[in-house]
Amino acid sequence: MAHKQNYVDKMEQTRQQRLASGLVSERFPEVSDIVINMTYYQKGLNPVMMVRIVNFLPSRHAYFNMDCMIKGCVDGGFDLTSVISQMIKSHKKTGKGKLVCNGKSEGLASDHASIDYEVMIKYNKR
Repeated sequence: MAHKQNYVDKMEQTRQQRLASGLVSERFPEVSDIVINMTYYQKGLNPVMMVRIVNFLPSRHAYFNMDCMIKGCVDGGFDLTSVISQMIKSHKKTGKGKLVCNGKSEGLASDHASIDYEVMIKYNKR
């Protein structure tokens, strides 16, 4: 029962953070589209865990924190907010990088998961 309550609490916290982040159209009115290509990696024999594409239209929340996909990871994930904000501030159209999950849990190595990402931003025509 405690596990279910923790899950409900975490989902509510995520919902609140998503609402607090505002909409893409409000925070970044000059942006028409943001696409994030990610490859999730884990330690082990099969390091590629998942390939994922996430689209952010102006009507979506500007919440760029992606969850860690490793079972048992606590408070982990990959926050691309500063990457995307800096790209928009510099009016860059593409950016690539790597992030390591900073989540913690017994039995998980400090570098248990990472992502390679590519962000592509389209701007409104002037």
